[in-house]
Amino acid sequence: MPPTELIVRAIPADDHLGFIRGRRSVSFLQTPAWGRVKAEWRHESIGFFRGEELVGAGLVLYRQLPRLKRYLAYLPEGPDLDWADEDLASWLTPMAAHLREQGAFGVRMGPPVVTRRWDAATVKAGIADDAVRRLGDLPPTERTHTGARVVSQLTELGWRPQAVEGGFAAGQPQHVFQVPLAGRTEDEVLAGMNQLWRRNIKKAAKEGVETAAYAGAAIDPELKSFHDLYVHTAERDHFTPRPLSYFTTMVDALSAEDPDRIRLHTARHEGTLVAATIAIRVGAHAWYSYGASSTEKREVRGSNAVQWAMIRDAIAAGADVYDLRGITETLASDDPHLGLIQFKVGTGGEAVEYVGEWDLPLSKPLYKAFDVYMKRRG
Repeated sequence: MPPTELIVRAIPADDHLGFIRGRRSVSFLQTPAWGRVKAEWRHESIGFFRGEELVGAGLVLYRQLPRLKRYLAYLPEGPDLDWADEDLASWLTPMAAHLREQGAFGVRMGPPVVTRRWDAATVKAGIADDAVRRLGDLPPTERTHTGARVVSQLTELGWRPQAVEGGFAAGQPQHVFQVPLAGRTEDEVLAGMNQLWRRNIKKAAKEGVETAAYAGAAIDPELKSFHDLYVHTAERDHFTPRPLSYFTTMVDALSAEDPDRIRLHTARHEGTLVAATIAIRVGAHAWYSYGASSTEKREVRGSNAVQWAMIRDAIAAGADVYDLRGITETLASDDPHLGLIQFKVGTGGEAVEYVGEWDLPLSKPLYKAFDVYMKRRG
């Protein structure tokens, strides 16, 4: 008897959240709460049903075309479905049909599917080799069959990969750095770090750096201090900071969904805030989401102390992975982004490549017009 055909329809946020609670790893960008954070987009939770059984889910963000009631439907790091299924068309075709009915002229998604991994030793060797310019120049520690099959199927189904030129993608990062935690103790994770990281963690403790973690309503009194330090970091490192209101909305939305979803971590030295971070966890996947550090007192190593506190927190929560989020693919010594990957490599984790973001044009003229519009804005 053939399997029941999949049906895709809108579902209540509570049903979506209930589905997520049964999963080990779902991106926080695919939680119902994230729709509240991205207030400039219309949002909707969708469910994939086999008969009456909910077997997949996703958060869709709708970005409207100027002056037209037509939308780009965006599923960041989603949807959450069985990507190992050899018949992805059975999932993606009804999804596209539903989104078209909602006025979508195109769909953009980022399947949470890994293609390649490189361990810390391989990346470190690549950084030291002048002939190596990018991660892709290095033989991976692992290639995944699922990743290769998903790329092949998406291409056959008419999806188009979004180009990533050197730096970060326009949407979510294709390359991230992760520390595997499953089955490992604190001592084992610490032993896996490089000598400089271990020394800096020890120095922070010796200097008297004190770390603390805040969740739920306890975050509110600390958020302004975090944001002040974050704005200082943005000025120093030349990026545009998000406003305090964005973080207030994020904390409120994610905490309301799950009191342990988001935490603010701080590192203080003699009462002075020297580093602060925001961590997010869904199921067994923990992320380092935002960070800030002072230019003064860098010698007390507050950034290492607060990262170690987040990792220990993730281990205590039973997380399988600690995700330091995006890195660029570059390993070239003259690239300004190299310091970021060097900092993350010190944790002893691994560089991870996902299949990236893919587009499906549903109306080619409108999709082309949107592409031109975004390039002019960008």
